[in-house]
Amino acid sequence: MRYFLMALFLYSSSLFCQDSKLVKYGDQNKFMLVGITDRDAYQDSIFAGWFNSEYTNYRVNTQILNENKNLLDGKLIKIVLGTWCSDSRREVPRFIKILDFLEFPSDKVMLLNVDRDMNGISNEADKLNIEFVPTFIVYESGEELGRIVETPIETLEKDLLRIISLSY
Repeated sequence: MRYFLMALFLYSSSLFCQDSKLVKYGDQNKFMLVGITDRDAYQDSIFAGWFNSEYTNYRVNTQILNENKNLLDGKLIKIVLGTWCSDSRREVPRFIKILDFLEFPSDKVMLLNVDRDMNGISNEADKLNIEFVPTFIVYESGEELGRIVETPIETLEKDLLRIISLSY
C-alpha cells in the first residue's frame, strides 16, 4: 500500500503545476488537491469522474452569453475551490465550460485549490477572504469587480454577467 500511495503521488504530482500537492484526508484514503493548478489537474483519475461528468452534462445558456461575449475582455478570474467540496465539484466544471464557450484565455484564469481550512500551500488564499468554496472572483485592472460564492444567486451565467456589466 505504501508503494501504491508513493507511486500515485509521484504520478499525480507530475500532472499538476509545481505549486500544488496531493493531500490525504479522512479515514477512507481520500485525496484533495491543494495549491495552484491548471485545469489539466482535474483529468487525473482522482478528480476526472466528477469534473468530466459536470462539464459534459452542463448546458451553457448560450443565448445570454452570445449577447455579451466581449464583456470579459481585460478581466482576470480567480477560482478558489476545494476538490473535497461537493459545491466545488458541481460549480467549477460548469463555470469552466462557460469560460470555454466564451473562449476566455486560460492564462487569465487562476485555479487555487484549498484545504478544509481554506488554505493553499503557502499564502495564496490569505488575502482573498474566502469563507466558502467555490468562490469565483472577477478582477479588472487589479481591482475586484465582484464574486460568486458557493452557489449562484440566479445562474452562473447571469451572476457572472451581473458582475461584469452594470447594464445587465
